[in-house]
Amino acid sequence: MTERIFGTDGIRGTANTDPMTAETALRVGRAAGAAFHRGDHRHRVVIGKDTRLSGYLIEPALTAGFVSVGMDVILVGPVPTPAVAMLTRSLRADLGVMISASHNPHQDNGIKLVGPDGYKLSDDQERDIEARMSNLGDERASPSLLGRAQRLDDAIGRYIEYSKATFPRQLSLEGLKVVVDCANGAAYKAAPTVLWELGAEVIPVATTPDGTNINDGCGSISPEMMCQQVVTHGADIGIAFDGDADRLVIADETGRLLDGDQLMATMARRWQAADKLKGGGITATVMSNLGLEHYLEGLGLSLHRVQVGDRYVVSHMREHGTNIGGEQSGHIILSDFATTGDGLISALQMLAAVADEAKPVSEVVRAFDPLPQTLKSVTVTDRSTLEDAKVQLAIDSGTARLGKTGRLLVRPSGTEPLIRVMAEGENETLVTEVVDSIVGALEEAAH
Repeated sequence: MTERIFGTDGIRGTANTDPMTAETALRVGRAAGAAFHRGDHRHRVVIGKDTRLSGYLIEPALTAGFVSVGMDVILVGPVPTPAVAMLTRSLRADLGVMISASHNPHQDNGIKLVGPDGYKLSDDQERDIEARMSNLGDERASPSLLGRAQRLDDAIGRYIEYSKATFPRQLSLEGLKVVVDCANGAAYKAAPTVLWELGAEVIPVATTPDGTNINDGCGSISPEMMCQQVVTHGADIGIAFDGDADRLVIADETGRLLDGDQLMATMARRWQAADKLKGGGITATVMSNLGLEHYLEGLGLSLHRVQVGDRYVVSHMREHGTNIGGEQSGHIILSDFATTGDGLISALQMLAAVADEAKPVSEVVRAFDPLPQTLKSVTVTDRSTLEDAKVQLAIDSGTARLGKTGRLLVRPSGTEPLIRVMAEGENETLVTEVVDSIVGALEEAAH
């Protein structure tokens, strides 16, 4: 039976523990290299990573696996996930790999794969790799046909120039004071450099990675420090990325957070006015606030909802022709510029809006008042907890109480041992009561 190791965003787990071991990484390299070894040309793979200490464990094991099946390896070092996707296409590589656990703590790590087109692999492609990993055979290259490995020294410079090219040439960030929190992660060099080169006064935060401080009290999942720095320095805007810089959150000049829903709403408004919006709306997930949906309806636009996960957002965008998509968490995909979520390029679009409209961020980016929404997570070791009778009763009761003016979503996380409970509606007290009731039932069932 084929072992399932791919989740909703590649392979992820505690470093040096199954499945995130050097042995697994070696097998992934051999299997993925064999799967993408097509044709007689010299095959190559781009490997990037974030700043986790365990990257030094996973990177050489992957390299050995790819080299063993005759693929040349291009090592690009610590770069954002979208940089790997961009470089895979730019270098005409057959495959791209990002070693990162995104927003997870440093103890975790992960392996994300992208195809030669820069898009994350499909379910079928991942299942093919899993099948090959379970039955590794004669895919090893002969000694004379082994791959080679080399480092690309200017990888980060290429990504910096690519990112800057997405910013309108007639605009400048001069006069803007920007706090940028890089989560001690993959954007610690690129983001401050891009913002400074475009004219901003940059206040860098969490830009000194040491291998174990990634996402530690900083970045998009812990944006409180960034918000405080905005207030302390009297900045115009704050930007916080996650560990691999494929998502962001923003703070306005008062230190108030603005999530991905507000960013997508702002871009939809501006792109519609400039006749650049495609597909008659945007693509988001079931987590996006009803306020976003109502706002878009007022513009004559549609909100297409898909299940949680950027790969599902991208798949829908490609199928239906939308060019703005993303998640409330700040994972924004702008298909005119990138094949995956890109926190820096999304930030530049927001900064372009602020520079162009010459208004405070609180007026430019806060497009709508979100409906009250509560999200809580419960740690579980067995997802069948969701099937418990008392849990189902609490869910049915909550759905009935919220009625047609609210929404309830209970789902297992695809990357962590959690069940997430989200409710929204017009009555904040009711929303909180519904979530607390279901959380209580889940906690009781889990123990």
